[in-house]
Amino acid sequence: MKVFVTGVGGQLGHDVVNELVSRGHECIGSDLHASYSGIDDGTACTKAPYVSLDITDREAVFAAIEDTKPDAVIHCAAWTAVDAAEDDDKRELVHRINADGTRNIAEAVKSIDAKMIYISTDYVFDGKGERPWEPDDKCYAPLNVYGQSKLDGELAVSSILDKYFIVRIAWVFGLNGKNFIKTMVNVGKTHDAVTVVNDQIGTPTYTFDLAVLLSDMVVTDKYGYYHATNEGGYISWYDFCVEIYKQYGLKTTVRPVTTEEYGLSKAARPSNSRLDKSKLVENGFTPLPSWQDAVRRYLEEAKL
Repeated sequence: MKVFVTGVGGQLGHDVVNELVSRGHECIGSDLHASYSGIDDGTACTKAPYVSLDITDREAVFAAIEDTKPDAVIHCAAWTAVDAAEDDDKRELVHRINADGTRNIAEAVKSIDAKMIYISTDYVFDGKGERPWEPDDKCYAPLNVYGQSKLDGELAVSSILDKYFIVRIAWVFGLNGKNFIKTMVNVGKTHDAVTVVNDQIGTPTYTFDLAVLLSDMVVTDKYGYYHATNEGGYISWYDFCVEIYKQYGLKTTVRPVTTEEYGLSKAARPSNSRLDKSKLVENGFTPLPSWQDAVRRYLEEAKL
């Protein structure tokens, strides 16, 4: 299978290309930069054919997709700076990338009758209640600009294509880029204590594990909405940090605070990011390993 992967300079796109190539698939990577800009780790992603692509440029998107003629597109590229998205001078750009750019990809995919995987987020939900969100729940009133832009991207994909997977993830960490684990380990090395919110509940997603699932998924026709985070139970960011420090061997004190007490974020965050992943098993897919095991493997690989 030939797969076109957007966002290969980021955490997920990097791992997706590596996993697909390891299975014998042909991959074309793309991102905004003139050449591959991710971690130079000598893996398949650094060597795969690369297309410099601005997904907000409709003509360029059509040219890239029609020229390469992939069987599938895995669309990982996105604006992900949640707080910066709230700035008045960034809102239009965020929408152009996450909504209009996704629409461009979907329309180009339709033009060659390929299939598409769109990576979305728990932020499309309003975060109320405690019931885990199911993949086919209707999304109403995202709490921030980023969430609304990703929801608009979802709606574009589902309205244009029949052969699509929309996969919502949360609390992402991987080798290629910034993430919560890297940040908290670095802070923990220089501080005796840290404060972390304990009233936002969800589960982390290790991009290495997600790439395995997406590679399983893309060769099927089991289309629709899915949720895909690591197993191991629902936790808070505080719980996540405690486990990270335990596994890393840091003695830094972790102090739990409410979101209101923390008070540093521009963008509102959902308190309920619990995602129900049972649809994966129902459709024959293997769930991701536990987040605790994912943290262990990540720390071994990242060598922070």
